[in-house]
Amino acid sequence: MLFGSLAPLKAYIYVILAHELGHAEDVELVDLSNLLDGPLTVSEQAEIRLRIEENAWRYAESLLFDMDPVFLRTIIDESLFSYRQAIEPHIA
Repeated sequence: MLFGSLAPLKAYIYVILAHELGHAEDVELVDLSNLLDGPLTVSEQAEIRLRIEENAWRYAESLLFDMDPVFLRTIIDESLFSYRQAIEPHIA
């Protein structure tokens, strides 16, 4: 739906797979996930969740260096939109 057809489906699958590999390779993931179990404000939780996702996307970008940057940025921005929106009211 994001791109209006199924034509880029194969490339989209590569992007999502790279993102999930990013979670698997994230050396901070265990610590960040453990932080989510502690007493946190809503803002702190949102910031940790955003960092987890941004870490995975950074790794994905390193794998997808030859992908159309507009295509990749569109997927990343759409994926991170709700995470960024969750911290937006808390940004000074």
